[in-house]
Amino acid sequence: MNLYQQIEAEIKAASNIVITAHKSADGDSIGSSLGLLHFIEKLGKKATICHPDKAPDFLYWLDTSDILLMDETPEQVTKTMQQADLIFCLDYNATNRVGPDMQALLEAAPCKKIMIDHHLNPQDFPFITVSETSICSTSQLIVELIEQSGHLNLLDEKIGTPLYLGILTDTGNFRFPSVQPRTHEVLAKLLTAGVPHHIIHEKLSDNNTESRLRLQGYAMSKKLEVLYEYHVAIISLSKEELAEYNYKKGDTDSLANLILSIKGMKAAIVFTERDGIMKISFRSKGAENPINMLASEHFNGGGHANAAGGMSDLTVAETLTKLREVIPLYFVKE
Repeated sequence: MNLYQQIEAEIKAASNIVITAHKSADGDSIGSSLGLLHFIEKLGKKATICHPDKAPDFLYWLDTSDILLMDETPEQVTKTMQQADLIFCLDYNATNRVGPDMQALLEAAPCKKIMIDHHLNPQDFPFITVSETSICSTSQLIVELIEQSGHLNLLDEKIGTPLYLGILTDTGNFRFPSVQPRTHEVLAKLLTAGVPHHIIHEKLSDNNTESRLRLQGYAMSKKLEVLYEYHVAIISLSKEELAEYNYKKGDTDSLANLILSIKGMKAAIVFTERDGIMKISFRSKGAENPINMLASEHFNGGGHANAAGGMSDLTVAETLTKLREVIPLYFVKE
């Protein structure tokens, strides 16, 4: 019995299955959660998705009615997690990634836990751990679960559409080095199952609001600071600037990729002032330019080598100053 068959056995033995994912949901956490949910249903079992908070609006063309949110219905999430006899931990490697409220519930739950994730340095708390750091997305690992447990015949459009979304978004439209030949083999299986890939691309790409485009235009024209000697650029946005452009969650997500599209750019750092802190997104290109160590050693963060997150409790100006001071420690001056 392989690891995925063990997971299938745990699913079939459970009565109250809960699927969790990390705080600040993205396409992969939403996609892997929904894909797993629909697969579990195909196995004749029931499950409930409990997420810490809402995903960006541009992901809500999917049917997310099955997702309970801790910050909206805390009593319902609490009751659901307390009654669970199996909890899936998708797309995160440590309990603190679900936020303090859900973290307390997760750590207090006496039931078996199964981690399926692709981030570095997983905590040793689950009963079963699938940690494949070379794989591009957790959504791809859910496809592996379906196939390697012997149920590829169950893969259909309903299961496959959110999984395609997860792979698409976590690979930057298949541009990141994490994309491997196996990734395309998995995508082919999803297309064979009837996943309308062109519709998914349209839903993600053609849903801009006027305020989102204006915010991005302002950020690129007025707030872009390029450190040419290090081939690194920074964008900072204060809470007042975000409010001026009617900021909605997800409106700044594409800014880092816009920066990296500048010829010769090695890394992009975007931070926004929200909830009293600076939330920072770090992106870089190539194995020779990892940025996760900068995030973890100076900004209480971490993540993949070329895609990480962090935070700062300094002011906007102070955070900018700190970034300018530490960037030379990680990027060679040219």
